[in-house]
Amino acid sequence: MTSSFHTVTVERAAEAYVRSRGKAHFLSITLAIRAIRTLMPACKATDLELEELLAEACITHGVPVAFDAKTAEGVEPRLHS
Repeated sequence: MTSSFHTVTVERAAEAYVRSRGKAHFLSITLAIRAIRTLMPACKATDLELEELLAEACITHGVPVAFDAKTAEGVEPRLHS
């Protein structure tokens, strides 16, 4: 018996996470990044790169997004729909 697994890219993981949250009031960037890093511990993308991928997927799927990740600049969390 042979098993084959599809390669999961960071982009596909971000897209799948956003689609799974379509019924939620909003998507938390912090929780999404944590989920992707748990699924893909060897992910080399920065938090900012993941935030951009997730934001693009949210726009595509009409999911409101909370940019609640801590940044070096100390920017306040913001919600966009």
